[in-house]
Amino acid sequence: MSDQVNPFKLAQDQFDQVAEQMGLEQSVREMLRWPLREFRFQLPVRMDDGSIRVFFGFRVQHNDARGPAKGGIRFAANETLDTVRALATWMTWKCAVADIPLGGGKGGVVVDPASLSTSEKERLCREWIDAIWKNLGPRNDVPAPDVGTTPQMMGWMMDEYSKLRGEYVPGVITGKPIGSGGSLGRTAATGFGVVVTVREALRHLGLNAAGRTASIQGFGNVAQYAARTFIEMLGGRVLCISCWDRNDRTAYTYTHENGVDPYFLQSITDQYGTVNQEQAKKAGYVIEDGDAWRSKDVDVLIPAAVEGVITRENVEQISPKVKILAEGANGPTTLDADRVLKQRGIFVIPDFLCNAGGVTCSYFEQVQNDMNYYWTEEEVLQKLDLKMAGAFKGVLEKALEKKLYMRDAAYWVAIGRVEMAMRLRGWL
Repeated sequence: MSDQVNPFKLAQDQFDQVAEQMGLEQSVREMLRWPLREFRFQLPVRMDDGSIRVFFGFRVQHNDARGPAKGGIRFAANETLDTVRALATWMTWKCAVADIPLGGGKGGVVVDPASLSTSEKERLCREWIDAIWKNLGPRNDVPAPDVGTTPQMMGWMMDEYSKLRGEYVPGVITGKPIGSGGSLGRTAATGFGVVVTVREALRHLGLNAAGRTASIQGFGNVAQYAARTFIEMLGGRVLCISCWDRNDRTAYTYTHENGVDPYFLQSITDQYGTVNQEQAKKAGYVIEDGDAWRSKDVDVLIPAAVEGVITRENVEQISPKVKILAEGANGPTTLDADRVLKQRGIFVIPDFLCNAGGVTCSYFEQVQNDMNYYWTEEEVLQKLDLKMAGAFKGVLEKALEKKLYMRDAAYWVAIGRVEMAMRLRGWL
């Protein structure tokens, strides 16, 4: 995230802009600009050497008018309350635009997970649940994995909550391991959903999908499966990926003359998204500056890492060949950069539509937990394809009807649904 970008201010500015367009009542604006509830707590954890280390944790519930709050838990050294607020806000819009019966929430811990042993991570996960469990639940607030957390960590959290409740409660957490209440297809869901929206955008623009090229920022879970799906579903080619190297805390872009092989890169990437550079070089990859992904001559640009990476200062670096910007990450584009993209006629698939595949599949996981009956991966991805394509169609229709930029149209759809739910419940 750029040092100049406060993610929560960005989320509020985006909302304010559309609220003005929609002519929202002041009371509605006030309720939706800020989270309904915020929690900040200390997490004392015994380390492997016997010492006690205190971490800070957060949970923000932005709005639950349409259903239980839903959102991931980030373990990141630069985590802040404003980051969590922003992500919770975007989760509200994401669930609403996907038309799933959930609200927006988000959580986090200020920690570099790579600095912890496995046992220390487990104790921290359980301590996080101990601090907030009375405010969580399948009908209240349902966390999930995010940056720096894994299905195994969700399994520990679900187990801790179940112990405190005295009963097995798989639906309190999603993104769990398969065999412990997790859903098939969940790992691929966000990246898969990103490419479904790209496919629909290409159709709208009258462009054939086969042979299209993409440049991707990030090589965590979302980016990995976006790359795989772009190649396998669309018959496209990924020219490069850019990712953070935790060893020297620098970003690099990995380019291959024949296109990226995501399966090979996954095989040499650790759990935190760091690629083994020596093995990449041996396989013919050229290693460039971390920002090089932004200026590649491709059809589709996919920022799929963190917030605030496309700004007024660097948006002009985007190649004139780029036709679609698909926001796999949350909040990757600032408002100033948005204006430039709009002027240039680049078709933007906004974040809370583009990356809604993950939360949609998490909703599917909750449904399966409630039924105690689990679908095949093929069934999950078929349902996800239909849901994502339907969400894209709804936003596109609003954009065409009102002559709106796609991001504004997505907000119109999402805010309208949340406002209606608040009115029907008598909040307004």
